Amino acid sequence: MLAASTMPLLTLTDRVQFAARVHGVLALPWERRGRARLRALLASGEAVALAMPRGSRLRHGDLLRGDDGRVVRVVAAPEPTYALRCGDAATLARCALLLGRRRVAAEVCPWGLRIRAAPAVRLLVTGLGASVQEELAPFEPEAEFDVEAGLHTGPGGRGAHAPEIDGA
Repeated sequence: MLAASTMPLLTLTDRVQFAARVHGVLALPWERRGRARLRALLASGEAVALAMPRGSRLRHGDLLRGDDGRVVRVVAAPEPTYALRCGDAATLARCALLLGRRRVAAEVCPWGLRIRAAPAVRLLVTGLGASVQEELAPFEPEAEFDVEAGLHTGPGGRGAHAPEIDGA
């Protein structure tokens, strides 16, 4: 039987725009960053609970405030992805169009596109002429425009100040 922890569980409930100090790092893959409720471990090993409003999507770099006032930074954890490279702009555009029509999340990179590993999608884009390389990389796909808020929710949309991180 496991002994109950004497340390209360840190519950992360609010997104904040700025923090002078960050107390920890929460690394999550793309799929888990789409969940409003979950339990996870900070890089330090401390257990946390995420209790965000339903429909929340965490982005790389988001700052979350816990119920005790501490702030945690969200980072994109490395996960299985494909790097799509194309010999010309037309092939890249056709691949991007195909991915968009199939609602496949894609990250635009200077060298091409990054998508989550999916063998069926790999076959489709190689059929269009893309070269595909398997990789283990952080995945931060392009964000959608938040029509209600009138804000782009992508990376870099928040302050550029990088707060000090304890223990990092």
